[in-house]
Amino acid sequence: MTPIRKQYLTASQTAVDLLADGDVAGAWESGSALEGFTVGGLAAHLAAQIRSGAEALDTDFTGKAVIGVLDHFDRAAWLGARTDNAYNTAIRTGGEHDAASGPETVLTEAKTALKDLHDRLPALGDNAIGGAVRWPYATGFDDFLITRIMEIVVHADDLACSVGIDTPEFDADVFDTATWILTRLSARRHGQSAVIRALARSERAGDDVSAL
Repeated sequence: MTPIRKQYLTASQTAVDLLADGDVAGAWESGSALEGFTVGGLAAHLAAQIRSGAEALDTDFTGKAVIGVLDHFDRAAWLGARTDNAYNTAIRTGGEHDAASGPETVLTEAKTALKDLHDRLPALGDNAIGGAVRWPYATGFDDFLITRIMEIVVHADDLACSVGIDTPEFDADVFDTATWILTRLSARRHGQSAVIRALARSERAGDDVSAL
């Protein structure tokens, strides 16, 4: 099994452990740290990053153009967009829809998807194609999992902050993969020097180097 697939399984387990925290279920219908999301909707969106990996195993991507992981972000309608744009609104609507089934169901479905991934990822060919069902293109399966790893790391922090608990510590390799993507996206938006200054020269840093 490739290192990225191992990282994804590890990241997904960390996300499941967070979803199982009683404070998440207890605040399910409260507002979250993300505008327009309830805690439940945000938790369901986090869980979707695990379910989408399992769904990709059963999806036929024949006929779709295969692009690279950074090309995917070039085409992402939500990246750098207003929170009320159509794509971001659809993401929140989907999360809230999934959350309506309740915290136990969301957690159970995430656990089921993770078990399926543990069972099937080791046998998946190195050149397998993946992606989200809704995307009009595909990526390499590992590239798709890189996008899910980043989503899991970012939204785990969102969810933990929403309910006032510590953000989970991810495996170092998982964290490296997530921050590699975020750093590359930040440099694309703000320039390399802005990122270097934010990380190493606070006296010359600007106010915003957000990757997303």
